[in-house]
Order: sequence, then C-alpha cells, then structure tokens
Amino acid sequence: MLVAPTIRQGSARLATRIPAISAPLAKTSTTSVATRAFHQSARRPSTFFSFAATLRQSTPSKSTSLINRLASAGNKRGYQSRAQPVQDNASALRKFAVGGAIFGGTIVAINAIFNRETREDGGMPAFERGYLNSTFMHTGIGIGIIGITARQMVQSGFVYRLMVTNPWVVMIGGLAMSFGTMIGTRMIEPDNYIPKYALWTAFNATQAAFVAPLVAFVPGALLARAGLYTVAMMGSISFVGATAKQEKYLYIGGPLLAGAALVMASGFAPMLLPATAVRTLAFTENIWLWGGLAVFGGFTLYDVQKVLHHARLAERGIIKKDPVNESIALELDFLNIFIRMVQILMMQQNRRK
Repeated sequence: MLVAPTIRQGSARLATRIPAISAPLAKTSTTSVATRAFHQSARRPSTFFSFAATLRQSTPSKSTSLINRLASAGNKRGYQSRAQPVQDNASALRKFAVGGAIFGGTIVAINAIFNRETREDGGMPAFERGYLNSTFMHTGIGIGIIGITARQMVQSGFVYRLMVTNPWVVMIGGLAMSFGTMIGTRMIEPDNYIPKYALWTAFNATQAAFVAPLVAFVPGALLARAGLYTVAMMGSISFVGATAKQEKYLYIGGPLLAGAALVMASGFAPMLLPATAVRTLAFTENIWLWGGLAVFGGFTLYDVQKVLHHARLAERGIIKKDPVNESIALELDFLNIFIRMVQILMMQQNRRK
C-alpha cells in the first residue's frame, strides 16, 4: 500500500524538477550547435537542378549543330554518290570503245594476213550464206543452253557435290557422257528432230558441267570480258574463213588434230607428274594455255570452211543439210577458247595484286 504513493510522488517530484534540469541542457545544446556551426563550413548549394536546367537550355543548340553537321555530311555524300555513276558510265563506255577497237583491228589484221586471196566466184552464194547463218544460230543457242545450265548447276549446289567427288570419276564419266551424246547426235538423221535435238541438249548439258566451276568461282565481270574476247576472236577468224577462197584452209585439219592431241596430253600432266617437277608443270601449262589458244583458233578457221564445203555438197544433194552437227564443232571451239581467255585474265588480275 505504501509503494504506489511513493511512485506517484517520485513522478510528481520529477515533473517539478524538469525546468531546472532542462535549463542547463538548453544552454549546452545551444553552445554545441554554435560550436559545430563555427567549425563546419557552410553547405554547398545543390547543383543537380541547376546542371539539369543548364543542360536543358544547352541541348537544343548542341543538337541543332549536330543535325547541321550530319546534314552537311549527308549532302557531301549525296554529291559524291551522284557523281559516281557518271564515272562508271564513262569507264564502261571507254571499255566498250576499247573492245570495239580490238574487235575491228583484229578483223582487219587477220583479214590482211590470212585472206589475201579472196573468193573469185563473186562472193558467197545465198545457199552457203543461209547455211552458215543457220549454223551460227545453232551455235549461239547451244552456248546459251550451256550458260543457263551451268548457272542452274551452281544455284542448285550440284557443282559443289561434283567437285568433292573423285576427280578421276568425274573426268572419265564426263568425257564418256560428252562423247556419247556427241556421237549420238551426229548419227541421228536431221529429219528426226525430237531425238536429235534431245541428244544435242544433253550434249550441251554435259559441257555445262565442265564450265560450271568457272561460273561458281570466277567474278561475273571477268567472265563477261572473257566472253567478249572470245566472240571477237572467233568472229574475226570466222570472217576470214567465210571470205577466203574455197577449201583454202581445209588442209590444216591434220596438223590441228595433232596439235589438239598435244594440248590434251599437256592437260593431263598435273594428274600424272609429281608436284616437285615445277619446271615441267609450268612448261606443260604454257602448252595447254597458249598452244590450245592457237590450236582452237585454227580449228575455228577450219570449221567455218568445212561448213561452207558441206553447204556446197548439200546444195548438190550429196549430203543432207544438218546445221546441228556443224554447230557442235564451233561450240567446242568457243568453249576451249573461252576457258583459256578466263585463265589469262585471272593471271593478269593476280599480277596486278
């Protein structure tokens, strides 16, 4: 019973003494605050909002200057990109003019050297001209079939599967199919159109398999140049053969066949000779390249004269008119010259690098 009043009195006594106790504490706290304020430096004002405001004010001018610089750079690039096609067109026209000059000069030079004795029968008769035109038309169609088929072989991936196969299998099988379709086309009578043109198309497809690796790995511009040079060479030689005296160059068939056998043997040399025979391999490569170019150029001359000779025989009724058979020889001449032109241009491009 005495505990509760004592507690109440203690609390009342503490309440009466609070003002006396709090007075010195207030003085002490005031002194400590003043002392702390004296020893501490004044707080720096926060620069975050002022920096944000400055950035907000300066950003439009910087972005505007950046946009102006990009616009000026774009204008410069646009000016240069517009000037580039003019330069490309000028270079294309220059190349076209050079190619035309080469073609015309080659015709004039070969005609002056090899065709001094022209025909004495008043020019080419209409039947011979028509037969020769039909032969060249079939030759062009055959070359087109070879190019389209080779392109399809590359796009379908057939040429890559062909390249990973055993080279002896590809070579022997390709030659067998090539000779088989060529002989079959020649044996079929020209009146039997469907099987004859079917085998002729198969022959062109086998030739496309040999040309497809060039289409896959050689740049298109280089292939176009090689095709242009091949057309120029064959066109000039064909002009000489067509305007020369009758049967003037038919005697060169035997020497050309011997030269073709030598070129073919030199083509098999890398498969038979060891890799250490560097000089021998280089010599055989030159024979295959330059000798083959000369041999198949001579074959073009021979084949054109042979077409005209067959035209005269067909006009007399001795043989049948067959431009498909005549075009096969010219197609082979074109392909062999074209492949060598591609190799020559690639060698020149590697030397420039």
